[in-house]
Amino acid sequence: MTASNAIDLPLACAPGAIPENERAVHFDLLTRLFTNRLREKTVLPDGYAYRFDADAFDDLARWAANERRCCPFLRFTFELTPANGPVWLRLTGPEGTSAFLDAELTR
Repeated sequence: MTASNAIDLPLACAPGAIPENERAVHFDLLTRLFTNRLREKTVLPDGYAYRFDADAFDDLARWAANERRCCPFLRFTFELTPANGPVWLRLTGPEGTSAFLDAELTR
């Protein structure tokens, strides 16, 4: 999918896209990551950049693998910094993405 096609996707979460037997674990992981492990949140023009400690990467990758199923309009960009430094996750998308993330990631 090209970036232009991603803009045409609806700005909506479809939790049913995550297999039912994985949903509770997914949303529990979301809560832990974005309430307990988040170190910094930076506003971007089309979303946010989130900073986590290096040891959060495996959980972030697991969360992102399922999150892309239910929120296909999101662009996920990971930055792994040198020397076991922080992990940055950028979540960006079409207009309205920031407001959507504010509502969805503060469960």
